[in-house]
Amino acid sequence: MPYFDAASSQPLHPVARQALTAALDEGWADPARLHREGRRARILLDAAREAAAEAVGCRPDELVFTPSGTQALHTGIAGATAARHRVGRGLVVSAVEHSAVLHAAAAHERDGGTVSEVPVERSGAVAPRRYAASLANGTALACLQSANHEVGTVQPVAEVAGTCREAAVPLLVDAAQSLGWGPVDGPWSLLAASAHKWGGPGGVGMLVVRKGVRFDPPGPADAREAGRSPGFENIPAIVAAAASLRAVQEEAAAEAPRLRRLVDRIRTRVPELVPDVEVVGDPVRRLPHLVTFSCLYVDGEALLHALDRAGFSVSSGSSCTSSTLTPSHVLRAMGVLSEGNVRVSLPPGTTEEEVDGFLRALPEAVTAVRDAAGVPAASRGGASAAVEEAGAAEDGGKEAAVTVDALGRLCPVPVIELAKVIGDVPVGGVVTVLADDDAARLDIPAWCGMRGHEYLGVDADGTTYRVRRSAEQGGRGMS
Repeated sequence: MPYFDAASSQPLHPVARQALTAALDEGWADPARLHREGRRARILLDAAREAAAEAVGCRPDELVFTPSGTQALHTGIAGATAARHRVGRGLVVSAVEHSAVLHAAAAHERDGGTVSEVPVERSGAVAPRRYAASLANGTALACLQSANHEVGTVQPVAEVAGTCREAAVPLLVDAAQSLGWGPVDGPWSLLAASAHKWGGPGGVGMLVVRKGVRFDPPGPADAREAGRSPGFENIPAIVAAAASLRAVQEEAAAEAPRLRRLVDRIRTRVPELVPDVEVVGDPVRRLPHLVTFSCLYVDGEALLHALDRAGFSVSSGSSCTSSTLTPSHVLRAMGVLSEGNVRVSLPPGTTEEEVDGFLRALPEAVTAVRDAAGVPAASRGGASAAVEEAGAAEDGGKEAAVTVDALGRLCPVPVIELAKVIGDVPVGGVVTVLADDDAARLDIPAWCGMRGHEYLGVDADGTTYRVRRSAEQGGRGMS
């Protein structure tokens, strides 16, 4: 069964497995002790730190190991902002940061700090000039991910880091998604990463604080990991994390272009095979192994289950999942379609045959989900829909306006109901949609763009949307 969710967690790399097994026998003792067993553990820990630092591009004494990438981010943000409280309490983040950063930002705000959120372009990238404009006096810390975890867009970290240096503001980079592909360029100040993202064991994170960067570790003082990550080090897991990071970076030169070609194939073929699809994220400045697309009229959770039954493990940032009733904050910030969202992230070793199998399974899965939701065939992309609706436009007996009451109903129902009735008004007529699902703010405008109708906006109450029927109604996909 192909596993296409590498952005969530990678299978354990063979090098990590070998290193972990070996270190279980040698690295169990306390590395702070002077006896033989302690010295042996210390040697393993120091060697792992040196290997990890080389892969990151930092000094070994700048890097500490943490219990997770989330802990590294939380510690990095808390420590950097605390150390610079005399400068100010401002924190700058992009709108598409990982939830771990946004949660830390919310905690900072509750503690009396201020947070500035930099918007992104439709590709998911921040504009360096816009980021620079957010670095006001009193900014203690800025945060920017190296690449987005949901859509794969690579951020202009080097440019932003240079701007931050000129403004004397430290930049913390969340490198969880990109570090396995290589070091992060630019004069950044702090960096966080997580081993399970590149095929290391879970439960190991890394926090790098450059020399000269003010840092006040949160919580009670601890003698381990330079006082920045308290508790006994999990030396076998740390050794495996460092060994696998070095291994995957060495393999990246060959694996990255191979996976990029496979992802390019998915990006090209999905809109050709499935009507009404929007491929999101930057098509060029992106991670080599990740592609995300959204499908109109599709319940995201139902689609994931359908693909799982077909033998493919993928993930979703759709609002239509059991874990959340709100759209992904990343998709919302980008202003793209959220319903029926699928993230495909290929692990190393993925074959062309596996990708072709996915492309064969996807259209059938989407069709089955749309059929189950009662989506009329005329509402879907294709020439037949355009012909049928054009004929309806010539019928002068239809009403000039229609209202759809979808209050209390979750995505993709409001858009499905809108699609069902758009033919009940003549060209130029208006459909009013009543919807209180947060996803409607993204999905109704996106539907209009994909189906060629005019989005007139949402009223002040936030639940009344208006759409004018256009004469041009193709069933095109978007990419």
